Amino acid sequence: MKQDDRFEVVYRQGSSLNELGTIQVLVDKETGVTYLFVKSGYAGGLTPLLEADGKPIITK
Repeated sequence: MKQDDRFEVVYRQGSSLNELGTIQVLVDKETGVTYLFVKSGYAGGLTPLLEADGKPIITK
């Protein structure tokens, strides 16, 4: 697997042109862990999405 193929964008909202920025949901194809990525201006953040019991959401 090529390095740029590891993550798949499964949801995208917004754009870098609006004040809310961009929200993306990514899935790591190797582990299945689902992440939330938010970018606004020059800042951004990445965090795993969690189930109610605190375990990461795994997408198969």
